[in-house]
Amino acid sequence: MPDMPRPLLLIFHQPPGPDAAPFSNLVSVARDTLGEHHVRMFARAGVRRMLLISGRDAERSAPFGQRLAEIVAHERPRGGAIVMNGGAVPLLRPRDVRHLVATAGSPGRLAATNNRYSSDICALSRARTLLDVGSLATDNGLPRWLADVAGYRVRELPARQRLGIDLDTPLDLALLGTIRHGPRLLRRLGRAIVIPRRAALRRLAADPGAELLVAGRTSSATLHWLERHVSCRVRALVEERGLKTTAAGGRPPRSVLGRLLDLRGPAALGDIVAELADGAIIDTRVLLADRLGADEARWPTAEERFRSDLLLADGITDPWLATLTRSAASARVPIQLGSHTLVGPGIRVLLGS
Repeated sequence: MPDMPRPLLLIFHQPPGPDAAPFSNLVSVARDTLGEHHVRMFARAGVRRMLLISGRDAERSAPFGQRLAEIVAHERPRGGAIVMNGGAVPLLRPRDVRHLVATAGSPGRLAATNNRYSSDICALSRARTLLDVGSLATDNGLPRWLADVAGYRVRELPARQRLGIDLDTPLDLALLGTIRHGPRLLRRLGRAIVIPRRAALRRLAADPGAELLVAGRTSSATLHWLERHVSCRVRALVEERGLKTTAAGGRPPRSVLGRLLDLRGPAALGDIVAELADGAIIDTRVLLADRLGADEARWPTAEERFRSDLLLADGITDPWLATLTRSAASARVPIQLGSHTLVGPGIRVLLGS
């Protein structure tokens, strides 16, 4: 009996530019390390065809779907495919890999992903289906396209919270540095970065008389975990989930906290949080999208966003973000800034679980 066609693994990687600053380079090194870790895991699971697609080498105005279709047309795979981005799923385990490989090798129209609404990794049978995916703007929407357009049965991998952690920022790397079962080299890199408000927020979370504000792209699963695992009360502002996948939908991004900052200025962040709670965990990308739109090209640079996450206002040239960061750093209550991982699956890492 002939061997079943082996799946094609596609890893989309965005390297830093030639003038990348220190934190951006650190993230790039960590993502390269993670990519090597993933390649070894998939090789042990029997995957032999792997492509690393450099976003900068192949930079063009074409949408993600068109590039993906062109790659599939060139490679002409006979079996399935696994599509992922370079900073995805750092806590992927061998059993997850086996599940993905089995899905890619299955008959019929079957797909598996870590998140059907905002995918970071997706395996599908019949890779040539992707020849028709040209209109897709980002990889996040691939499972929805497979289900809604291509007629696939899409399943989510178990342990969605573990697989929801990304490696996009130095703060993400620092969180990974605290996880015992994470990749060893990532733990070593992450331990060199201080999470500014972790100790104070852990004390707050253990205090039944305190209240914690969580603002941004958090989820019902995260709120359910907080309800069960922290002693403090939780006030949540759930805003702009699916920011990247719904940005083209017409209504511009809007944030309640962002509206308050418009009225009172970014220097008021510390006072606003203190009026609402005894500390906060805030997704600043929602605030930036509220102010500047969903297109990250209009935001302060990645390096400046990374510095803000670590409450390092010096070196941030954007006046609004520098003022916001200084307000968080000097606030009389602990405020931790970050991105979607922080207010999502990373929150249980931050608070000690």
